[in-house]
Amino acid sequence: MKLCVVGTGYVGLVGAAIFSDWGNQVVGVDIDAEKIERIKKGEMPIYEPGLSDLVVKNISANRLSFTTSLVDGMKEAEAVFICVGTPQSETGDADLSAVWEVAKQIGENLFGYKVIVLKSTVPVGTNEKIKNVIRENMKMSAEFDVVSNPEFLREGYSVEDMQNPDRTVVGSDSEKALGIMRRLYEHLGKPIVECDFRSSEMIKYASNAFLASKISFINEMAQICEKSGADITVVAKGMGLDSRIGPKFLNAGIGYGGSCFPKDVAALYKTSSDQAYDFKLLRGVMEVNESQKEHFVNKIVRYFDGALSGKTFGVLGLAFKNNTDDIRDSVGVEIVKMLRGLGAYQKVFDPQAMYNAKKVLGEVSIKYCLDKYEAIEGTDALIILTEWQEFSTLDLDKVRMSLKNQVIFDGRILLDRKKVESAGFTYFTIGKKTSGTELLDRRPAGTPGVILRNGN
Repeated sequence: MKLCVVGTGYVGLVGAAIFSDWGNQVVGVDIDAEKIERIKKGEMPIYEPGLSDLVVKNISANRLSFTTSLVDGMKEAEAVFICVGTPQSETGDADLSAVWEVAKQIGENLFGYKVIVLKSTVPVGTNEKIKNVIRENMKMSAEFDVVSNPEFLREGYSVEDMQNPDRTVVGSDSEKALGIMRRLYEHLGKPIVECDFRSSEMIKYASNAFLASKISFINEMAQICEKSGADITVVAKGMGLDSRIGPKFLNAGIGYGGSCFPKDVAALYKTSSDQAYDFKLLRGVMEVNESQKEHFVNKIVRYFDGALSGKTFGVLGLAFKNNTDDIRDSVGVEIVKMLRGLGAYQKVFDPQAMYNAKKVLGEVSIKYCLDKYEAIEGTDALIILTEWQEFSTLDLDKVRMSLKNQVIFDGRILLDRKKVESAGFTYFTIGKKTSGTELLDRRPAGTPGVILRNGN
């Protein structure tokens, strides 16, 4: 098949690479000329394991090419995939301005039958509106159909997920378009859910909202475990072995972030509000996610008796999760901002997200380090904010010699509590009674805490 993919972000670039690897002829389109030139040279604008090799391989095989011209990209394509960003707006809605602009340009340049496929995450009713936008901007008579084909990719694992999906969802009112989509995906041998536009759009939001709910649930359980003396990792394991529940998304921590969960949960809640329905569960999911990072920062503040001014912290992890350089809605970045707002200086390191983080955080009261041990050297405490595997194998003897105070705040439960405490550290983590929480429990009531949101 001949395909056009508009947008070369986490969804579009991965999609273009995988589609071409399946043997299709694919043209990727983006308005950013500099980005296109970098991709043509094999330089990826995002970090995603396995992506660079896949792109280079298919460019060399002449199955994958890139251009800044939508006209050239869609000229021979049977299907045009819209994979542009839909970030959260100030009102909680998804910002669809990029989607409307691409739909407008498709309409202006449409000739011959094409299937317009929307992979971007959009509110219910968007695909129907896209049909109208395309029709309103057509300059000549041409037939087309629209398909809703939401993506379910995990950043850091998106190449694997697209090659081996749990299911493919396609929504359309055209049997012809559905047939074309079957031809594209049926070789995967996985279920294809064919449905109407609105059900397809809702499946995406419902899926992400449910997964976010699992995270907030286990984080609430972590709070109870911490207070009662239970171990959240053991509780999560016991829960996850139940086939009705499953182990995924039951890792307690400092909250969810990234490009999908925060905005999708907010967008679904806004949709429910627009329908005069109060989605109480989602309200709670968002509130728990916000309070989780404050609970973690509060431990740091209480340990240092409310006085962070003049303190220096070694911070490991800035990406919203491991295996990505994405810092969008990163809880780690938010915690760095909160600590800075409380007067702390921070030495930070992340294996992939340093460049992106620096653009957001700047250099005030922050030093960007070359490795994890440089970030720890001479600091008052170690703080772990992203679950990179390399942070779980820290040399504790080296850490002990580097820190001024033998204290570790582990926001991702990466370290082995017994090993850390046996090595002489005061240890704080999530969902467990540790030497750190026991120390705070012995502090007099009224020890200063943190009441700070969205600090600088």
